[in-house]
Amino acid sequence: MTRKVADCRKSPSVSGCTLTISGEENEVVRAAVEHAVSVHEHADTPELRQQIRESLEDEKVGV
Repeated sequence: MTRKVADCRKSPSVSGCTLTISGEENEVVRAAVEHAVSVHEHADTPELRQQIRESLEDEKVGV
């Protein structure tokens, strides 16, 4: 199974957040949503979850 990565640096942010989350896709989506809500004050909506899921990239191994 390919691990997925959510990288806050790739989304515009007033705070300049540098958090990167990696793991199994559903774990990353769950953690990224929690982060977006608690740190960036987004609402936990189906649209946010879909946007995060679509922004995930495959983890690059050995780079």
